[in-house]
Amino acid sequence: MVCSVAESAPSRPDVVEQFLTQYCLDCHDSDTQKGDRSFEDFRLPLPSVASIIEARDIIDQITLREMPPKKAEQPSDDERLAVLRALRDGTKTAHLRFQSSGGRTVMRRLSSREYENTLAVLFGRRVDTLGLTAGFPKEKTTEHMDTIGKSLVTSGFLVDQYFQAANRLVETLLAKPVMKPKDWKFIGNFVQYEELQGPHKSAFNYRYLCLYEQPNSDTRQGGYGHIEDFKRGVPISGLYDLEVEAQAMHRDTHYDPKIFGIDFSEPFLLGVVPGDATVGHIHYPQPIEPLLGKATVPDEKPAKLKFRIWLEAGQTPRFIFPNGPYESRASVLEVNKRYKHEFKDEKTRLDVSRTTLLREGKLPHIRISEIAIHGPVPETPCSAEEKAVFGGNGFQESRAMEQLYAFAGRAYRRPLTDEDREPIRAIYQKRINENASPRQAALDAVKLILCAPAFLYLSEITGESEKRLKPYDLASRLSYALWAKPPDAPLLASAKSDELKTDAGLKAHIERMIADDSIEGFINGFTDSWLNLRELGSQPPPREVVRAYYAEDLPTSMKTEARLFFRDLLDHNGSVTRFIDSDYTFVDTKLAKLYDLPAKEALRLRDGFQKVRLKDDEHRGGLLGMAAVLTVSANGVETSPVTRGVWVSENILGSPPPPPPDVVPAIDPDVSGTTTIRDRLAKHRSDPACAECHRKIDPLGFSLEIFDPVGRWRQKYPAPKNSKTPAARIDASGEFPSGEAYADFVGFKKVLGDTRADLLSRHLIRQVLAYSTGRTMELGDDLVIDQLHERVKAQGLGLKTLIVECLMSEIFRSR
Repeated sequence: MVCSVAESAPSRPDVVEQFLTQYCLDCHDSDTQKGDRSFEDFRLPLPSVASIIEARDIIDQITLREMPPKKAEQPSDDERLAVLRALRDGTKTAHLRFQSSGGRTVMRRLSSREYENTLAVLFGRRVDTLGLTAGFPKEKTTEHMDTIGKSLVTSGFLVDQYFQAANRLVETLLAKPVMKPKDWKFIGNFVQYEELQGPHKSAFNYRYLCLYEQPNSDTRQGGYGHIEDFKRGVPISGLYDLEVEAQAMHRDTHYDPKIFGIDFSEPFLLGVVPGDATVGHIHYPQPIEPLLGKATVPDEKPAKLKFRIWLEAGQTPRFIFPNGPYESRASVLEVNKRYKHEFKDEKTRLDVSRTTLLREGKLPHIRISEIAIHGPVPETPCSAEEKAVFGGNGFQESRAMEQLYAFAGRAYRRPLTDEDREPIRAIYQKRINENASPRQAALDAVKLILCAPAFLYLSEITGESEKRLKPYDLASRLSYALWAKPPDAPLLASAKSDELKTDAGLKAHIERMIADDSIEGFINGFTDSWLNLRELGSQPPPREVVRAYYAEDLPTSMKTEARLFFRDLLDHNGSVTRFIDSDYTFVDTKLAKLYDLPAKEALRLRDGFQKVRLKDDEHRGGLLGMAAVLTVSANGVETSPVTRGVWVSENILGSPPPPPPDVVPAIDPDVSGTTTIRDRLAKHRSDPACAECHRKIDPLGFSLEIFDPVGRWRQKYPAPKNSKTPAARIDASGEFPSGEAYADFVGFKKVLGDTRADLLSRHLIRQVLAYSTGRTMELGDDLVIDQLHERVKAQGLGLKTLIVECLMSEIFRSR
């Protein structure tokens, strides 16, 4: 009855019709249809879902004052408010009729990162050294999110990969033979390959293992150091103690530091990564090489550095120089060229070699003289993985089924049913009947559990006819949303007692989990999705243009800044408007140099990331001043207001522009008579087919032209090659279709903060809900989202408040 009464109210249809007739139909009647839109037949009540979408678009255009265009006759503020009120009431009323009967999460499988995280929890051991998902198909995403059920397709190939991964994991960790610790010691015969082999033979007869460059180099001459006599690797998977005698050589070299691209005031670092001679060149990068340990190398004399590392069977330790010179070959050639007069022999001075440099020169490097390995290190009373799977005393034949059922309960994240238990009992008994040992039968049952849909999927035991998730389903959804891994014991206990069904119980767990270090699972996954940081590095700049991008591993620092900023807002419940502008950020010494901040003088590598104030710095502040965002919204070679404008529209304002029609021509990079991208866009917009979208997109990107493709501040574009034309100055000003103008980056952020903060906060709510529920938000969710937005605004727009409200919402708690 409310619906019919609301729709029959005479004022709303009249207000809308009068407004459209007076201010819109000149451009949007059936004959003109500017922008392919006609409002001639638009009426209240709204007759279809399509008309609701159209109404919301009109609301957005009027709210942003983009309609009517500024040169047309303008309505009064009262007229705007009246039509907005009428349209909003009309869309709410129509929701009651057209609310999606869907709005449910497709039962989704674990993403690859969730899968590995879950196995690490279940086995109590890191599993990234195995590379279990290395052969999995690349994860598909929806709106950059890897948690959306409809995108997480399970192909026959992936099913086969699951079987192989389960078999490999269980056999490697739980079926390994018992082995007493063994000792290996290596002194000499440190053969290194390619350009290093001859000089090392001549200079010191393979007495030393030397590292000359950081591992991310192009020519790969001394970035990885392996043990030639230990290429077979360790016999079984386990913990191994590693003792390395090493010294930092010639950190005080008089050679120009620019040759090497590093800061010699920083101590040299030695890292350890796994290597496998059976999968590729042992002295080249390999697909599976997580950092196992890192230590500072002293300068004065050789010192023994100790590591305890996990190695899989067949893996051998390899050594890297994380903060080493940029490229060994180029460094040697440049030193030969510039310092050949320093060498003794006249003949040598004509053609200085690496051998001569090692004998007489001051080439900076890390020198390893001795390596000792001990292991596997015994764990008592049993290994961590044995304890995690079978309990504190390990596998016991007399309790085999009890132990397997307990493991399955943890793997399935809920109490088992008879239907769950039967295949586990059957496979165990079948293997016993085939004369397998009880332990092997149990291991085969574990493999079965790891391939069960109840493990691989976030299966919902909530009935189809029920709307709200049952407690165990809710516990899993919450845990994978916030931690990207299975529920812990307190959360499962709360599900068992039904406490999780209460508002107080759910809120207590949300706040507990946000405060835990495991919240990094959410922060990393969500920022990768919302800001598309997962693609950072997919279009890197040329090595010769931005050397530091590679030499200093800038993508890692870039991502870390964004994640720490997000974490800080979450910890302190800071306003989400700080994503638009802020007077602080987090930088390490690498980013401090990239940003040219005063902190670059004081920060050292050992300091890691520090919070720095930006009070007098107009170049940074907020997401749009961060190198991660500026790099992922460029193509590595050049910048474009269009590309960055689309990024802002999509990720900050939540309004993805439509793809350009097929008839729209590409932007010509060489339009005659133009000097900048702004000039080329002006010519591009002269095409009516282009102008409509570009007048909205381009103003969102013009101010960001002041940053180069990796986020460095600049005043001019690069000078044209092979031309006497001077470099063009960058014009960072712009004007929104709604009339707000800005002169520079600071002014742009002010316009966003003053007029579009609501769009950011509302979009953030949609993104959190989509990421956490595993489905994109639909039209039928808008009313709840509007209510959530009002509640979050009333509480100050704190990020923690926003996330708690989202996870307490009916949308999150529903099937």
